[in-house]
Amino acid sequence: MTSPTNADAFRKSIQAVTRKELQQFQLDRLNRLLACTLPHNRFYQERFGNRHPTLQSLEQWSEFPTSCKSDWQTDATDGIALHHTFPLHAYRRYHRTSGTRGRPMVILDTAEDWNWWTSTWQYVLDACSIQSSDRILMAFSFGPFIGFWSAHDACLQRECLVIPSGGLSTLARIDLIRTASPTVLFATPSYALHLAQEATQRGISLRDSSIRTVFVAGEPGGSIPSVRAQLEEMYGAKVMDHAGATEIGPWGFGTADGKGLHVIESEFIAEFLPLDPSIANVDPRWRELVLTSLGRSGAPVFRYRTQDIVQPVWDRDNSGTEFVRLEGGILGRSDDMFVVRGVNVFPTSIESIIRQFPSIEEFRIRAQKRGELDEIAIDIESPEPLQTSLEEALQVQLGLRIPVVRLPAGSLPKSEGKSRRIVRS
Repeated sequence: MTSPTNADAFRKSIQAVTRKELQQFQLDRLNRLLACTLPHNRFYQERFGNRHPTLQSLEQWSEFPTSCKSDWQTDATDGIALHHTFPLHAYRRYHRTSGTRGRPMVILDTAEDWNWWTSTWQYVLDACSIQSSDRILMAFSFGPFIGFWSAHDACLQRECLVIPSGGLSTLARIDLIRTASPTVLFATPSYALHLAQEATQRGISLRDSSIRTVFVAGEPGGSIPSVRAQLEEMYGAKVMDHAGATEIGPWGFGTADGKGLHVIESEFIAEFLPLDPSIANVDPRWRELVLTSLGRSGAPVFRYRTQDIVQPVWDRDNSGTEFVRLEGGILGRSDDMFVVRGVNVFPTSIESIIRQFPSIEEFRIRAQKRGELDEIAIDIESPEPLQTSLEEALQVQLGLRIPVVRLPAGSLPKSEGKSRRIVRS
């Protein structure tokens, strides 16, 4: 293992400061970022008007306009988001959003910004207790989507042995686990489940493999108790969650107890806006997460509305960090919510119930709008006839009668990236 560095010491010390000290640190970084980007960034010049401020407090920051993904999107054929600061020749990294909630959008990073990505990832690797002696299997395609590209480079920065598996089939990856003996698996929650299910069908138990940590991201499953329990049972390993996005950066890591996420507040300012009053019957503690990235000048993220619904808590958990905790992780998205017979339902709530049935290999939610309300049904792939049992569980836990249809094996698409499990008509 390499000796501790100044960066290692800083990551520990910044989480031990008081909230007042943390906010002053954020304010200083924000002012520096505004000073270097606003004179050159046409998007934010138009959005902020003539204000090139030096802020005296973070409360002043809340007076500035928010942004959302649709503000950045363009109809140009290159698809490059509108909020970039510099000419094209200044950038070195090209990535696209996944397009699961609309057309893909291109986000570019300078070399300096990419270094910020990989440095921020070190907080996440710390939470996973990843050491230079670890062997990391990256189960993703290495395409233009951000996937685990930044995690790959961050693990190299930590001097780990990184095992890429882009282009390999699921069976080839199972064989790679047996031959390369990775200690950490990086995957989406759904693909990690699929990988273990495929192995089990072939008489291979990944509980007996070298994997000690399953690191998941890209979907909210890592903080859903039933998904975590299923992964932990299949791999006999610790499950660690992460949150990030192409357009924002790697903004969160799993809590020590596995029941939520911490926002990396040394690198992001987190704000929590009240939900739209038209969203009825939700927990009054829930808020929409708004993020500002503090280390990305080439594609700055100022007061970005993530549409993620979270429950913030400001008390130190067992890990001792001052960073705000999001209880339960990402509880849902405002743009994904269904209103079924007057009841608000998030896909994460449905998945949490489905994952209580380990033999369900894949699922899909079919939604159809009826006036202002939604009608939904669920398709499942399972070797067992679980339709009635799942319908009863949904009725008990959600208070809704939702029809369940069992499909033949292989009917539903499977992906190593973000799975598209919602079909609207």
